[in-house]
Amino acid sequence: MIYSISDLEQLSGVQSHTIRIWEQRYNALKPMRSEGNTRFYDDKQLVRLLNIVSLNQTGLKISKICSLSEQDVDKLLEKEIQEIPRVAKFDYYVNQLLKFGLSYDEFSFELLLSACIEKFGIIELYKNIMYPILIRLGLMWRKDDICPAQEHFLSNIIRRKIFTAIDSLDLYHDSNDKTWLLFLPEDEEHDIGLMFAHYVLKVNNNKVIFLGTKVPLESIEKVLNDIKIDNVLFFMIKPRPLKVAQKYIDDLQKICKKINIHIAGNNQIIDQLILSKNTNRFNSLEEFEDNIKNTSK
Repeated sequence: MIYSISDLEQLSGVQSHTIRIWEQRYNALKPMRSEGNTRFYDDKQLVRLLNIVSLNQTGLKISKICSLSEQDVDKLLEKEIQEIPRVAKFDYYVNQLLKFGLSYDEFSFELLLSACIEKFGIIELYKNIMYPILIRLGLMWRKDDICPAQEHFLSNIIRRKIFTAIDSLDLYHDSNDKTWLLFLPEDEEHDIGLMFAHYVLKVNNNKVIFLGTKVPLESIEKVLNDIKIDNVLFFMIKPRPLKVAQKYIDDLQKICKKINIHIAGNNQIIDQLILSKNTNRFNSLEEFEDNIKNTSK
């Protein structure tokens, strides 16, 4: 693939200005030039940048890293991965997992992700590693319906890990457990955040009815008529006209009546919505987790 310097900024977390300085001072990258003299980069240059950033997170100076051969860089990275408890900064793992994912290296991605799960647990892993990866790839704030292959590859592995974590939890519930209905609207399909919410709710002894993606309001209404639901949680992520978003909220609030509604996702949209008294918004993962802990039995 071909990347602009702004693409590198998004994927590496390093500002474009800093990338240019590293190029000029340390020969960190060797950009190609278009006919209009615009910088562009290939997969090899992106991987090199992610490696440089990863090693910088371990304490090595940029000047030292850029003077190393590719073989020496690989050896240092392998050593850091084998000594995973020693690395304190989550950005290291974010960059390495991105590197493995963008090159379709499933074995290395799975190996490092499993080690992170063992070290941090699924909740800390999602908040500090998985979620930043998804943000960098743009999964949470898509402007179109076409998902690049790397995004599919990475998100499917992450989704599989969360499913495994959910399946490992006890299915027992008593009659006092709160029941949550989780779903995404008909035009929403990125469900990793919803799956993580499913995990957090179950860890905190809540009963969860997970409907998944692209659920019509008619289906929500049927569930609410069939069984007692205490809370409804959905994500509104894709950009959409304010009138369309407000109508959806209004229609959902009519269906839910006095049931607690919780919304999360794209704050640029949610900030403009008029919400009823029984509709709550979550602005962050921490806010959601705190709320669940305080309301669970």
